[in-house]
Amino acid sequence: MIEIRWHGRGGQGAKTAALLLADVGFSAGLYVQGFPEYGPERMGAPITAYNRLSKDEIRVHSNIYEPDMVVVVDETLIKTVGVTEGLKPGGKLLVNSNRAPADVLAEFGDSAGSGEVYVIDAVDIAMRTIGRPMPNAPLLAAAIRLSGIMGKDEAIAAMKDAFTEKFHSKPDVIDGNMAAVTEAWSSVLLLQ
Repeated sequence: MIEIRWHGRGGQGAKTAALLLADVGFSAGLYVQGFPEYGPERMGAPITAYNRLSKDEIRVHSNIYEPDMVVVVDETLIKTVGVTEGLKPGGKLLVNSNRAPADVLAEFGDSAGSGEVYVIDAVDIAMRTIGRPMPNAPLLAAAIRLSGIMGKDEAIAAMKDAFTEKFHSKPDVIDGNMAAVTEAWSSVLLLQ
């Protein structure tokens, strides 16, 4: 089983990305969970969302406390909400950032532990492909690639199906999101 925790702010699409990842995993024949942690969230407030993906039936129904991967949608949360808390040894951190790799690594200090830190400028990709600063589609593609749950062709097809279902009346949104995920697949940079 692969467990993923998403950290973002309300309105940035972390919840939507987690739900879309569940759709993509389901279409690949996996057992899935995708859910947000609700509280008094509002636009701009920190939020957390979760995914579980497995070839076997998932019997646990709780938040994820020891994730295999953490996706940081908003890097300002690195120091404020403890995004690396519980990250499994050798786990993966995926950070949306346009900063220099050394600066991103310095932000984590020792909290990344033995984890691998990856960075992608998801906002830049979204602005060029979607026309809005919505980093969730590029981060979705990067998370799927890093999780290894499926190969590129299968993932791109599954993401297209998920976007088509969600945005069936907005073909321009589907096209923009598909351009974003295609570019993001090859734009993830390993820092450590």
